[in-house]
Amino acid sequence: MAALRVGCQTYSWEMHGAAWTGTPDDILQAIADAGYAGVEFAASMIGPYYDRPQAFAEALAARGLELAAFAYASPHGFTDPAHREDELAGAERALHFAARFPQPLLALGGAASPTRDDCDAKLAQAIDFYREVARRGSDLGVDVLVHPHSHHGSLLESAEEYARLLDATADSGLGFNPDSGHIVRGGQDLLTCVQAHASRIRHVHVKDVRPDGEWAPLGGGVCDLPALFSFLRSLDYDGWIVAEEESQLAWRDPSEAIRVNRAYLRSIGL
Repeated sequence: MAALRVGCQTYSWEMHGAAWTGTPDDILQAIADAGYAGVEFAASMIGPYYDRPQAFAEALAARGLELAAFAYASPHGFTDPAHREDELAGAERALHFAARFPQPLLALGGAASPTRDDCDAKLAQAIDFYREVARRGSDLGVDVLVHPHSHHGSLLESAEEYARLLDATADSGLGFNPDSGHIVRGGQDLLTCVQAHASRIRHVHVKDVRPDGEWAPLGGGVCDLPALFSFLRSLDYDGWIVAEEESQLAWRDPSEAIRVNRAYLRSIGL
C-alpha cells in the first residue's frame, strides 16, 4: 500500500489579503521547513512565477517539494454568466501552468454567490463551468477537481448539493476534492460524505473545525481525521493529503500554524 503523501495549501497566507507582503519563495520555504513533501499553490499567490513555470519547478526542487496541485478560484464563484468568459480564461491559464508539472492537478473552488436567489440557475451555471474546464483539462492531460467549501456564499454545503454537482458531472472526468473541515462545517457527516463519493476522490484537504463552526488546528476540532485516513487507506488511495489552515493561529502566524498541523499529522502516523 502506498504511503499517504502530505502537502500543505497556501491559504494560510492567502487569507491575509493585502496584509501579506511576502513572496512565493517565503511560502515555499516555510512549507519545506515544516516538513511537508508537497504544496498546493493557489493561482492568486503564485505571483511572477505564473509566467515562469520552469523557474517555479526549480524553486520547488531546491526545497525538496513537489507540486501536489494548483488551485484556481474566482471571487464570483463560477455562478454568474456575466463573468463566465473571464473565469474560463483564468481557468485556461491555470490549466496551462499546471500542465507543466508531473501528474498535474487543478483544483477549482466551490460554487458561490452573494445570495441564494435563483440557486438552481446558479448551480447549473457552475456545473456547466466545471464540465467545460474538465474537458479542457483532459485535452491538456490535467486532472480537474472540484473543492466545495463552506465559506459565506457557498452554494455547495449539504449532502444534496454535493450529490447534485457530482451526479451532474459524473461523465465529465471531473474529480472530487473533499475537505474535511468544509464538509463538517457545512452540516454533513465526514465519513458518510466521502464514502458516498469515494469513486470520485482524487485529492483530499484536511482542516478541523469546532462545534461552533470556528476553525481549529488539526486535532483541535470535531473532524475524525484518523477515521478518514483509515477509510482512504482501505481504498488504496494514492493521492495527496493536503493540510489547509485558517484558524486563529494562522491569522497570527501562518508558518507556526502549518508546523503545528504537520506535527499533529506525524503524531497519527502521517
